[in-house]
Formats: sequence, structure tokens, C-alpha cells
Amino acid sequence: MRKHRGKTSRRWMAVAVVALGTGGAVGTTGLAGTAEAADVPTTATATLFGPHQKETARLLTLVNGVRRAVGCPSLTTNTKLMKSARKHSADMASHRNMSHTGSDGSAPSDRIADAGYERSAYGENVAHGYTTPESVMAGWMSSPGHRRNILDCSFKEIGLGLAQPGNYWTQDFGRPRARTKDGK
Repeated sequence: MRKHRGKTSRRWMAVAVVALGTGGAVGTTGLAGTAEAADVPTTATATLFGPHQKETARLLTLVNGVRRAVGCPSLTTNTKLMKSARKHSADMASHRNMSHTGSDGSAPSDRIADAGYERSAYGENVAHGYTTPESVMAGWMSSPGHRRNILDCSFKEIGLGLAQPGNYWTQDFGRPRARTKDGK
């Protein structure tokens, strides 16, 4: 695991990625991008984004904007990945420890599986201390490993979490396991 220190002593990031297959193309881009209607939660999906709905919905818009700018499809939210990301952010905030390792010793793959997500690949970005979706996104995009996760065109789904105190952010990326003809 690599940890990256931000520009101030209160901002920290870490990245983890495991791909069980080939990755997508990675390009160079800024934070430009326009929101699509699918990026903004409706009343029916607002609970999916949790207590920090406005911030996590904005983060999804930013992620999908930079992905579209390099030709990647937009990510869709997945309730199981959302659960995993929100739970990990809450765990980091309650223990005041930013890490890919949960307080119970869990790894990203454990948490994603425990949430019931069946994946062929996953990635996780975490950060601490960034006060806005724009600032955490800028931090992640300036870090090669985090940027690689965000711009990995093979990822199809995402879960987002933010917890207080301390602004603990989590992005869980996933590519669902392909189903066979018999549904397994």
C-alpha cells in the first residue's frame, strides 16, 4: 500500500487496486466535465448516497466528468459498493485512522465481498482532510495511483462514502463478475 501526503499536514490519501483482468486506458485530463442527469440523485435514490448526499453526489459527477473526457463510460452507483464505501469511511472516522485496512483488520476485498458485491476486479481510493468534493478529486487526480483507479475504463460501478469528523472519503470501484448462461 502506498500512502500519499497532500499539500497540508491535514490531508492524506491512499490507493489500492486489484484487477483480475486487463485494465482500461488512462489519459491526461483536468477536472473539466459536465454533469449528466444520471449523475444527480433523484428523491428515490437520495438515500443511496447517505447522510452526505450532496457531497457524494457531487463527487460522482466529478468522477464521471473526467471519465467521459477520456472516453470512459460513466460509472453507475451500486448499492453494495455504496454500503462498503460508507461503512469504511465511518470506520476510519470513528477510529481517526485513514487506511485501506479496517479497524477489524479487513482489506478492501473483504469489505466489498462482505457487502455482497461479486466482482471480477475492484479498486479503492481513500482520503482524509479534504473539505470539498472538488478538493479531494483534485488530490486524487494529481496522484498516479488514484487517477488510475478513477480512469480505469474497465470499472463499471462505484460506491462513495464520506464520514465525519475529519472528512474521511472512500471510493470503491468495481467490475461485476460475469454471469454464465445458467446464471452462476
